[in-house]
Amino acid sequence: MKRSATVTVHEAKTHLSRLLERVENGEEVVIARGRNPVARLVPVGRPIRGGRLFGALKGQVSVSPEFFDPLPEAELKRWGV
Repeated sequence: MKRSATVTVHEAKTHLSRLLERVENGEEVVIARGRNPVARLVPVGRPIRGGRLFGALKGQVSVSPEFFDPLPEAELKRWGV
C-alpha cells in the first residue's frame, strides 16, 4: 500500500470521490475529527473470480477410510440422534 494521507471529516465529505480514487490507486486515507484519527479508507480486496477451484487441495488433504464408518452409539446420543 502507498503512503497514508490524513484528512478532516469536512474534507472527506467534500472530496469523497477524489479520496476514493486515491484509495483505488493504493493509497490509504485516514479521516480525523480534529487531530484524532477516527477511520481509515483502504481498498477492499478484489473478489475471487470463478469461485472455488475443484481439486485445488488434491494431494494435500487425505481422509482415512474409517471416516465414513457409522458413528458409535454413544457419540450419536451426544448429538441427540
